[in-house]
Amino acid sequence: MMIVLTASAKGDEAAAVFNAAFGNMIGIFLTPVLILGYLGVDGSVNIGTVFLKLSLRVVLPILIGQLLQKFSKRAVALKKKYKKRFKQFQEYCLTYIVYTVFCKTFKKGSDSSAADAFLMIALQGLLLLSFKAISWTCLKIFFPNKPKLRVAGLFGSTHKSVAMGIPLINAIYESNPNIGLYTLPLLVWHPMQLVIGSFLAPRLAAFVDAEEKRIGDKKEQVDSLNKEEEKRIGDKKDQVDSLNKEESFGNEENFINK
Repeated sequence: MMIVLTASAKGDEAAAVFNAAFGNMIGIFLTPVLILGYLGVDGSVNIGTVFLKLSLRVVLPILIGQLLQKFSKRAVALKKKYKKRFKQFQEYCLTYIVYTVFCKTFKKGSDSSAADAFLMIALQGLLLLSFKAISWTCLKIFFPNKPKLRVAGLFGSTHKSVAMGIPLINAIYESNPNIGLYTLPLLVWHPMQLVIGSFLAPRLAAFVDAEEKRIGDKKEQVDSLNKEEEKRIGDKKDQVDSLNKEESFGNEENFINK
């Protein structure tokens, strides 16, 4: 989704693709470490078991897919032929995982109320907007003349993927009866970033066009000033050379007269 939003906002698609791939891979290993840091050694999360589950459920399928894509032409052709069906199957699998997660939570029961859910949604919206504002400000400071990169960074800095987040949460809190409640913020964040991103995309596209025009005009102005300066220096040099020639010619005449 981040890549689609970046492309629709005329951002840097290459940076978006790299961010999505790198972020997903590093998140597999960074998330359990962060959980350990937050919970401490007394937490109920077994980091070794989590890494094993993530390796089998996430890393291993990715490696197999990359190997098939590189070495198996039949697999690549099959994927291209049934791309839409594979996409639908992926969505069905993800929906089923989410369904089973919430079934487990509702079966065990929960002390959370509807008011807690609405409060969480409001806080999610506030956090998302705040992070976007902070990211946009920092990107403006570090990349003032790269509007496309700023747009990609805006979407990438707050991007959360359900396809990667659900397996992570499921691997970390698989035996926890409140796993549905832990999953809910991600399920709220994902469509929220889609709605806000869709609202911002045309405005960011206009911003990119305006900034590129401004940068282009500024560059043309600088080039024009440089050319004028070069011409002025050249004219001055020609004038100096002419004076030197006249002086040299006058000296020769004086020498001959003497």
